[in-house]
Amino acid sequence: MSNPTLERIQGDITENPVMLYMKGTAMFPQCGFSARVVQILTHLGVPFQTANVLEDMELREGIKHFSNWPTIPQLYVKGEFVGGCDIVTEMFQSGELETLLTERGIPHKAAA
Repeated sequence: MSNPTLERIQGDITENPVMLYMKGTAMFPQCGFSARVVQILTHLGVPFQTANVLEDMELREGIKHFSNWPTIPQLYVKGEFVGGCDIVTEMFQSGELETLLTERGIPHKAAA
């Protein structure tokens, strides 16, 4: 059975090299975890798109089902689920996130 929400998510992560499903927007995050991931991506100078799950309950539930991950935010790089706030923060601190971005050909600036 086709599911428009899951098809939308697949389209989003296919079309956008870096896609963040979050609460709120990049300019106005609505939760601390979403804000932290935006801060990390911005710090690295990564171009990214966001989808606000608070504006769409089907999307909010659909993304959890799609990734089999219970929490938001959720970061995708080149169509691949990277993780939520804790994973992204750990990867950033260890340098793994930069390595992943480099390997996937995502433009970014080196962390200072």
